[in-house]
Amino acid sequence: MPAFILKSEFAMTLHILGPGYSSLVRSVRLYCLEKGLEATYGMHQGGKPVALRSPEHLALQPFGQVPVLLHGERVVFETAVICRYLDQAFEESSLAPADAQTRLEVDQWASAIASTVDTRVVRRYLLRIAGPKGGSAITPEELAQAQAEVDFTLAAVARQLNSKPFLCGEAFTLADALLAPMLDYLDRIPGANWLSRHGELSVYLQRLKARPSGQQVLVAPDFTAP
Repeated sequence: MPAFILKSEFAMTLHILGPGYSSLVRSVRLYCLEKGLEATYGMHQGGKPVALRSPEHLALQPFGQVPVLLHGERVVFETAVICRYLDQAFEESSLAPADAQTRLEVDQWASAIASTVDTRVVRRYLLRIAGPKGGSAITPEELAQAQAEVDFTLAAVARQLNSKPFLCGEAFTLADALLAPMLDYLDRIPGANWLSRHGELSVYLQRLKARPSGQQVLVAPDFTAP
């Protein structure tokens, strides 16, 4: 057990600061549930609303981003770091692979999903056409470029999956927690059929949605909830 984690802290409440529709908030929720942990979530702290990028928010996350994990007096930000912290704080239910080679593979894919996949699929495509605020203006040329990047990115992910039950092997890991909400949102775009173009991804998403964690998190988002 890491020296900075005290046993008395295990029972402290876990709260994920961020709106429930955020793909990264959903990732942390998935990770918590897969570890058997209960966590509240939403843009509030101690029963008080926290406005996005307000002084209260910036005191917890200097860049005004979500999610932020509040665990007793501890404040942890950056999604992958939050999940690794949870594995340290609750190591008896760690989702980190035991062997070094698989850990490396998970770290590589988690990093790629949080950067490249998030940029190409969420930032440049999903939020432009179907974000919580209704999307933003996008020209036909920009849309075609964004769609080509999504298709190229999904093909790379499908090759990595390659008939495995989970992205990096036989067990659910951080890479799956990061990827699943993005795929779920893609799958909800009417008529787009993104995942059916890469058949293994469709089967993979349905497998994750059938898990107890997926049944709670990978559901239709409520964009009106704080």
